[in-house]
Amino acid sequence: MLQRQQLVSLLSELLQTERVRDYCPNGLQVEGKQDIRRIVTGVTASQALVDAAIAWDADAILVHHGYFWKNEAAAITGMKKKRLQALLVNDINLFAYHLPLDIHPQLGNNAQLGKRLNVQSMTPLPTVEPVGVVLQGEYPEPKSLTEVALLLQQQLGRDVLVHDAGSNKPIRKLAWCTGGGQGYIEQAAAAGADLFISGEVSEQTIHVSRELDIHFIAAGHHATERYGVKALGDYLAANHQLDVKFIDIDNPA
Repeated sequence: MLQRQQLVSLLSELLQTERVRDYCPNGLQVEGKQDIRRIVTGVTASQALVDAAIAWDADAILVHHGYFWKNEAAAITGMKKKRLQALLVNDINLFAYHLPLDIHPQLGNNAQLGKRLNVQSMTPLPTVEPVGVVLQGEYPEPKSLTEVALLLQQQLGRDVLVHDAGSNKPIRKLAWCTGGGQGYIEQAAAAGADLFISGEVSEQTIHVSRELDIHFIAAGHHATERYGVKALGDYLAANHQLDVKFIDIDNPA
């Protein structure tokens, strides 16, 4: 068991939240009960995840996508009111970590995706801030685009969108950014990557892929960001004797 403030401090130090400028508050977003024994982890604090946490009698929810995003409407009405009311009535804490969980060198979304890609020599792309929001790495032996796409599909359990740049070149070096990171494809190409992987795709991403001769895969925003928060929950369970349950609310996006 941990006290609420103990968990706040522990996660803040582990994820170095003060070092990152973000689009939302990182840390405790909704205050609940003081004693925390059971934690539900998930990608997004949707109503379905909140309801599942209530059913499991959780003391806290820990997510990558929480609430109170920059430029969102401030009024507590409709969907927002229902979510917050469910948390407050059931005295459940909500913890959310966005960019700090993307960039953590071991537990982060990018690091965890790199492990599933079997990439070696993972390092941050130095031209992108914050450091770690795009990672790069290499394969000891070149792979085909089809091989990497099949590996991703097996690891993520879903189909991926694959765009061959047209050169049919093998993949030795790749770069990636989980979630909505498709805009970093130009920096990946400038760094010499043969392939860039992200969660989402935009119309212009395909044109950039063709014109800069860099393969591209969009593997799903949700699918690429399941593993950071799960790794963080596993860390808490292993090191602080907490009962942690990862709940995956399926999302095809």
